[in-house]
Amino acid sequence: MEKRLKRGAGILLPISSLPSPYGIGTCGKAAYEFVDKLKKAGQTYWQVLPIGPTSYGDSPYQSFSTFAGNPYFIDLDMLAEEGILEKEDVQAVCWGGAEDSIDYGTIYENRFQILKKAFYNTKECGSGKYKKFVSDNREWLEDYSLFMACKEHFNQREWLLWDKDIMAREPQALKHYSDILKDNIMFWKYIQFKFYSQWDRLKKYANDNGIKIIGDIPIYVALDSSDVWAAPGQYQLDENLKPVDVAGCPPDIFSDYGQKWGNPLYNWDVMEKDGFTWWKRRMASAARMYDVIRIDHFIGIAKYYAIPADGTPSEGEYRPGPAKKLTDAIDEAIVNAQIIAEDLGVAMPEAKKLLQETGYPGMKVLEFAFDGHCSNEYLPHNYNKNCVVYTGTHDNDTLAGYLDTLGSKEHRYLQAYTGCMEKEVSAASVIRLAYGSVADTAIIQMQDILLKDNTARMNLPSTIGKNWRWRLKEGEFGEKEIEELFNLADVYSRLPEIVYRVRWFEENKAEKCRKPRRQEKGKRTPKGKRKPVQRKPLHRGAS
Repeated sequence: MEKRLKRGAGILLPISSLPSPYGIGTCGKAAYEFVDKLKKAGQTYWQVLPIGPTSYGDSPYQSFSTFAGNPYFIDLDMLAEEGILEKEDVQAVCWGGAEDSIDYGTIYENRFQILKKAFYNTKECGSGKYKKFVSDNREWLEDYSLFMACKEHFNQREWLLWDKDIMAREPQALKHYSDILKDNIMFWKYIQFKFYSQWDRLKKYANDNGIKIIGDIPIYVALDSSDVWAAPGQYQLDENLKPVDVAGCPPDIFSDYGQKWGNPLYNWDVMEKDGFTWWKRRMASAARMYDVIRIDHFIGIAKYYAIPADGTPSEGEYRPGPAKKLTDAIDEAIVNAQIIAEDLGVAMPEAKKLLQETGYPGMKVLEFAFDGHCSNEYLPHNYNKNCVVYTGTHDNDTLAGYLDTLGSKEHRYLQAYTGCMEKEVSAASVIRLAYGSVADTAIIQMQDILLKDNTARMNLPSTIGKNWRWRLKEGEFGEKEIEELFNLADVYSRLPEIVYRVRWFEENKAEKCRKPRRQEKGKRTPKGKRKPVQRKPLHRGAS
């Protein structure tokens, strides 16, 4: 498949941020309406954040499974339409008070009670579709469903704090817990069946309307995940199954002190020996879910940063990653999806070399551009075509918030760059820079389109608390914004190809209707009769 993306534009809006009466966005009505609005706005892409089940801290980058979908995203109205939930049951529950914010604590307390009602009411677990889903996904679903059932059994503690026999996956323990927790195991399988049923339907609707979904996969997996519990030998763990070193990064453009993410590091030697089988399965699964896959922290494939488990980011060190060996395996595994490489952070020759070798488009972020140096790689005049430009990512401040905090030097440079010398530079001016650049793809956060201030920021790296909560309110993304985006996409040749084809057809049709019919001089056609048209042959024959 072609690795470069076609020239186009899109919006970054997580599923969780969609409007919903039930506290968090879902794969329901609002998602379909958003697809319609994307199409009307002349967009090609809908970028989402990782859609796996979240754990403590609510970060989509710390999931209980690489393969599972988030139960929060299952639409409850759709379950009611199927007859396995009563509308009254759903409406009687508190889902949080704020329309523009997610109350994860309240959702955690109430969502699973409602989903269990649906499970007890369903008759689908005996259906052929359900059995096929379980069979097709058994490689990850068996471990995940047992893992989640055991977490409930052990009061949500991480697997390192379970009884030693099941923590170490001793055969008799696996059989014992599979037997005593069989009903709950079936619940977790059913929840994944419903998630994927709704997701597949939504993705098909998006694709049928010319919208491609850009998914996001974290490079690392969470320690408290079924992935690590099921295959500890694939990670750098000690004899007690605890991480020796953990993932993170040194000080960079996102953090002055560096970041310690805490994820276990891959045992690349072990993974290479089995041909990167787990990675191939992971990427094949992602290719099924998305049209384009954004690999988070791509530079970690070339060279990764290892921090002692009990140390600080400053005590870490760089180590060589699998580089081209892994990307070759990835290319082999996916045949129907494209990749975006998130290559932000500390600039390394190894990462730049790998990006060039793969041909994947990298990323440019305008909020990193205006330091006053004209050689800054994030300034539009320094782009190549094979890249994706963002105003900001989920880890950045909103564009309006960023502009409010710019120093005088940076602000003057931004004024000069945008030509807004006599007035404050608006977020709209920076969005126009993204659209007008040579970058094949321009993605804008929804918060930036709506000119939201820093209270709508999605995430502040290295913090836990009020992150991942922002939500779009009903009707907030309306006709005004849709028209503005369409006009920008039109001016800068980012409309989907089908729009240009339809426009060309209509213009040519109108032109033909305007042209008067020619007649030979001196001859008139009787009223009511049409003169036969003498057509020349398309090709000249031999005379």
